[in-house]
Amino acid sequence: MKANREYELRVRKSGRGPGVLRGAGADHIEVVEIATGEVALFWDTQPSQTGRLARGLRADLAALDADAFIAKWRRWQTA
Repeated sequence: MKANREYELRVRKSGRGPGVLRGAGADHIEVVEIATGEVALFWDTQPSQTGRLARGLRADLAALDADAFIAKWRRWQTA
């Protein structure tokens, strides 16, 4: 089963406007398991990096199966 059927991507930005202009606050990206609502993966990112990471996650959610997706991205997760 594709990962986008088991996981949902949530992106929370620290403020309005382009990433460079938002200031020093961190954005948050979560990959949430749909069935349980539990957070499977989590990142605090700089505003300038949020869009790039979210695009990569969305592409892999659509292309990979759930186990391969988690295995690939778990190694890049921040504590």
